[in-house]
Amino acid sequence: MMIFQDLHIADDLIGILEQEGITEPTPIQRSAIPSVAEGKDVIIRSHTGTGKTLAYLLPIMQRIQPEIRDVQAVVVAPTQELSMQIVRVAEKLGQARGIRTLGLIGGANLKRQIERMKEHPQLVVGTPGRLVELLKLRKLKLHQTRIIVIDEFDQVFQLGEQSSVEELLHGALRDRQLVFVSATLPGSLTEAVNRWMRDPLYIDEAGEERTATSLEHVYFVCEPRERIEFLSKLIKHFKPQAALVFVGHTDTIAEVTEKLKFNGIQAEALYGDQPKLERTVVLDRLRSGKLQVLVATDLAARGLDIPSLSHVISFHPAPDSDYYVHRAGRTGRMGKRGTAATIVTPSELFIIRKFEKQLGITIRRKELYFGRIVDPEKKQVMKATNVRKDASKSLQAGKKEKKRKTDSKNKGAPRWLKEKMKNRPE
Repeated sequence: MMIFQDLHIADDLIGILEQEGITEPTPIQRSAIPSVAEGKDVIIRSHTGTGKTLAYLLPIMQRIQPEIRDVQAVVVAPTQELSMQIVRVAEKLGQARGIRTLGLIGGANLKRQIERMKEHPQLVVGTPGRLVELLKLRKLKLHQTRIIVIDEFDQVFQLGEQSSVEELLHGALRDRQLVFVSATLPGSLTEAVNRWMRDPLYIDEAGEERTATSLEHVYFVCEPRERIEFLSKLIKHFKPQAALVFVGHTDTIAEVTEKLKFNGIQAEALYGDQPKLERTVVLDRLRSGKLQVLVATDLAARGLDIPSLSHVISFHPAPDSDYYVHRAGRTGRMGKRGTAATIVTPSELFIIRKFEKQLGITIRRKELYFGRIVDPEKKQVMKATNVRKDASKSLQAGKKEKKRKTDSKNKGAPRWLKEKMKNRPE
């Protein structure tokens, strides 16, 4: 069994990890940490929830020189939430070495962030737009920056932030190290890799199976008009401590959330353009168990890390297999069990077959039957059994009714006639 000491991680950092209950590296950490520590350009691809953040933060923390009061490393993330999650991890690690971390995200107070830059952070984590904004204002200076990490880089590029990333790269040292991190690797990124990276190492712990093995993949079929009602029944059956419901369109979020509330389910919405404070409050409520269900779009839920999340339910199917991977990856993290459920209409069944083929997984069909989730075959057996039971009950009821009518008709007859009628064959 490999331990962090085998990867030459310093004792002070290992002490912080042990306080968090982390005692041994995950496969992606074992593979990636040495390469990142050597300063090589690296592409890290692994399942969501397998420890990719520590795979780059641990070697970065060891390479940052605390006595140099300049930005030495930058981590770029596509969303505010993911950025702040990375900040929280980096702050804990930095405590051991006197390394300051600062989050620079869009939606937060710009003047306050400029003021905090005077504290001379050695590591900054932020969204592309805000980082470039501060760079243009000359408040963010990258002349000492040797490491740039782009987390969830496929999503950063899908959001049209290539130009922002390029500006950051031009602002850093020419011999800077570049690390791309994600759960998926679309072919469209080849051009960016060829242009920006120098002989990159490709570290892929995902293998052919692009979703975690601890996940159960299931789907349910219902008619379009029954979708919301079916979702409510599904949640009431699963009884999740915390669940994430993905909808395909922003204008659907409010309707789904309100219908779930009407059906007695503690649900709230998460919007991409939600004020930071409101977003933080909602997520804190989910993490603390005061909220059971969060309804969101793919963009709004990008990069969420909620340890108690046991179920991900796609109210609308994911638009493609990469999005399915990111949705499913919100649960079943770090080896924990999780369920990824998709609701489809009969006309959407082909999407399930497509995902199975592209991802090399089996998504099993399930059905709700009298408050239980069963396989379709078992449902047919249960139906047949219930039909036989109903027929038997009906026959017994018929016999009892006939006897009751006979007894009523013979009431008051002589005893010899009652005996004769009683023994008469039916």
